[in-house]
Amino acid sequence: MEIWELAVIAVGLSMDAFAVAVCKGLATPKVEKKHMGIVGIYFGGFQALMPLLGYLLGSRFRVWIESIDHWIAFILLGCIGFNMIRESREEAEKVDASLTAKAMLPLAVATSIDALAVGISFAFLSVPVVPAVLLIGCITFVLSAAGVKLGNIFGVKYKSRAELLGGVVLILMGLKILLEHLGILS
Repeated sequence: MEIWELAVIAVGLSMDAFAVAVCKGLATPKVEKKHMGIVGIYFGGFQALMPLLGYLLGSRFRVWIESIDHWIAFILLGCIGFNMIRESREEAEKVDASLTAKAMLPLAVATSIDALAVGISFAFLSVPVVPAVLLIGCITFVLSAAGVKLGNIFGVKYKSRAELLGGVVLILMGLKILLEHLGILS
């Protein structure tokens, strides 16, 4: 998998975190750099940690399912993408401005669960995990920090669009992996 493909996946994965960061920014009366940094660290850190855990888990089972790994990657990315699209159509839940560990930890875990599944597909596709998780973490950090500021300025206008875009990107990447493996794309 090439670096641009990892970057596209990273952006797609970060859209949930970006959407929640926008809500955090909306709920914060005066956004400061420390707010942006805290949100970025939580979301970026968990978006990096989860695919690493998924990769380690997937690596243990790789030899048994190598013949269908492309189908697994396609199904995982497709399901995550469709779920993000479905969530983009739902009414936004209220997010408070708190940046305590008690408030941020559940949000960071919830927005990064899909990255765990992507990490499993990375193991099946033999993706170099360290550069992948660093890229995912960094991109999520930047987009989440920006999301706090944008949310404070613009509100939730772009939240559902971000989730929709992220879902479409993940579905397309899953389809690309499948078509390449079947020899339709090269």
